[in-house]
Amino acid sequence: MSEQDIDRQLVERARNGDKRAFDLLVQKYHRRLMRLLSRMVRNQEEVEDIAQETFIKAYRALPQFRGDAAFYTWLYRIGVNTARNYLSSRKRQMPTISDQAMNDDDDVDERIVAQDINTPESMLLSKQVAMAVNEAVEALPEELRTAITLREMEGLSYEEIAEMMVCPIGTVRSRIFRAREAIAAKLRPILGTTGDTRW
Repeated sequence: MSEQDIDRQLVERARNGDKRAFDLLVQKYHRRLMRLLSRMVRNQEEVEDIAQETFIKAYRALPQFRGDAAFYTWLYRIGVNTARNYLSSRKRQMPTISDQAMNDDDDVDERIVAQDINTPESMLLSKQVAMAVNEAVEALPEELRTAITLREMEGLSYEEIAEMMVCPIGTVRSRIFRAREAIAAKLRPILGTTGDTRW
């Protein structure tokens, strides 16, 4: 039985009044949702509030969940929209990679942070690259920042991102390409690469 099948069964049980089934979904996706939201909102208490609100909205919307997409894709979309609404209500810019997230030992973050080889030079370069990536991501327009975060930090597929962002897959590809180009432009002076190479 696939993860998606298990989630569908839990959703069905929750719809029929089994609160334990929804608790299992919360336990399964809480950490991943918190990680996603912490890249959008800096304050950890606010992240927790948004995560709770996301799960409440998801629970109330269970009757509308059709199961066409994976449950976590549907949940992440609710989370991203809840965070966006929260931030726009406070008129704050949406940062992407918090300092805490940059220090996590998550292997997901290692896709975007240079590998540490433990020499003073490489450690300095690693830190400079991480800071440059962070600054470049934070400077991106919201739709590029969201797309690159979902792809590189959360490891979602283009199809899942398109579904979450409610846009065609071609638009997702374009946003991720533009985001990567902007990050590459910020890294070129540090890495000593030219304009015809990305990294």
